[in-house]
Amino acid sequence: MVRGGGLARRLLAALALVLATAALTAWLVAGAVGPYIFHDHLIYEGTRTAEEAVAHAEAAFRTASGLALSIALGTAVVAALTVSLVLTRRIGTSLAALTAAARQVAGGRYEARVPTPNMGHEFEELVDAFNQMAARLESSERLRHRLLADVAHEVRTPVATLTAYLEGLEDGITELTPETVALLRAQGTRLTRLSEDLAAVTKAESGELQLAMVETPPVEVLGLAHLAARDRAAAAGVDLCLDKPPSALPPIAVDPDRIAQVLGNLVDNALRHTPAGGRVTLAAARVRDGVALMVADTGEGIAAEHLPHLFERFYRADTARDRHSGGSGIGLAITKAIVEAHGGSVRAESRGRGRGSRFVVTLPVSAPERTAR
Repeated sequence: MVRGGGLARRLLAALALVLATAALTAWLVAGAVGPYIFHDHLIYEGTRTAEEAVAHAEAAFRTASGLALSIALGTAVVAALTVSLVLTRRIGTSLAALTAAARQVAGGRYEARVPTPNMGHEFEELVDAFNQMAARLESSERLRHRLLADVAHEVRTPVATLTAYLEGLEDGITELTPETVALLRAQGTRLTRLSEDLAAVTKAESGELQLAMVETPPVEVLGLAHLAARDRAAAAGVDLCLDKPPSALPPIAVDPDRIAQVLGNLVDNALRHTPAGGRVTLAAARVRDGVALMVADTGEGIAAEHLPHLFERFYRADTARDRHSGGSGIGLAITKAIVEAHGGSVRAESRGRGRGSRFVVTLPVSAPERTAR
């Protein structure tokens, strides 16, 4: 089926133009040139008998017809070549631009883009797909550079601390006190946690995460998360509340251990950014896409410009997510990867700084098509 404005329609129109040009030329030449040649041939030859007149008339007709057809065919060939040349040059120019941009992308210049060729839907869709691919690669390259810089920064501080204390111990400047051991162990734990978090998010995003799906009531999922974080909340002076979801909520297909990790990350994040006397609430609700599990707090809140980037690796929204708050910086990235492996989605909401925040995990009621991504 030929779509309006597509390349196929343009090629058909070009072929129709060639045929129309040939037919019109043949008609005009036959009407304008043929009679003149026929008449001139009869007069030039001159005839004395009827038989000679008929013979000369036939010869004149053949000559006039042959010349008319020759001129018509020649004109049609010129028209066909002209149209073909125009189309070939336009298609060649578009393909050359696409080839040049592809070579730039292959060479690492991901900012290359291809202008719209105006050659029909087929070429426009190809160019759009290429430009989207280049934009995605450019974004991934920027993220890679930032990731490497952030990893280097995260590793540099504990390594520098460990090196300084070890050198002090070797030189006799520092004594191996319980406080020093605790500090060294804390820096080693920080490096271990960083390596484990990086391995976890990489595994989840690469599709290698194995899920053991189980039909689980949402109230059970929230109850376990509340029980696991209750002592930490009490120690921080934060009221951890569990809103009992309605009994009509359908069970959700989840890997209990992985979802516990997701809710644990979200609750820990909320506790870190909620001052003493504040509240963190766990709740669930039925939504169109399935069941939503929510972790809301009355803490520091998040500025609107940071909300779209919270789930990127090492992204930090000013002091609300600085490196001294205790997190590795990729907990939310792990959360997003695990939720998407379940076929769900996660988003952050906040009315601004100082007005608290809410994280919403939406999970389907039925299991995704694949249990391993």
